[in-house]
Amino acid sequence: MQKQRIALVAHDNLKPILLSWVKENRQVLAGCELFATGTTGKLLQEHTGLDVICLLSGPYGGDQQIGAKISEGTIDILIFFWDPLSPVPHDADVKALLRMATLMNIPVANNQSTADCVLAMLQLDKPSHSGVLYQHPATHYSARFMLPQPAKTKYAQTEGKVKYKFSPARSVNPAH
Repeated sequence: MQKQRIALVAHDNLKPILLSWVKENRQVLAGCELFATGTTGKLLQEHTGLDVICLLSGPYGGDQQIGAKISEGTIDILIFFWDPLSPVPHDADVKALLRMATLMNIPVANNQSTADCVLAMLQLDKPSHSGVLYQHPATHYSARFMLPQPAKTKYAQTEGKVKYKFSPARSVNPAH
């Protein structure tokens, strides 16, 4: 099975959140080929010990480099913790990166909850898991989905609030 190639990007005030998320998911991410914009990549290397291919810093073309790699088919997943409330001088590059990821139909996670879902799907796609196989007819993407089963619910403490964390074995929708 081919290693998943994941690009990791975070705006300045979200870098600590991405770093925490990567530390929490280090075991899964260690089995992937990781790319990151310059500042984020160096931070991740220093604090996690993971091998990360560092590109340029976002404002200096790193977002464009990742977009180019997506268009070439050399990045499979984009984890981009972007801050919609803080203006960035390279906003056009950010929009272009998100546009390219959408155009090339790769999974994009813009926050911690979505990133948890993407990693959970990576785990379900491994041969050791059983489940329902889904194959997208146009893109030839395939993934294995588990049917909802009783499972332990994970919670994370975030700034004094308890926040639900995705658990792939349990439906989030109370109607199911």
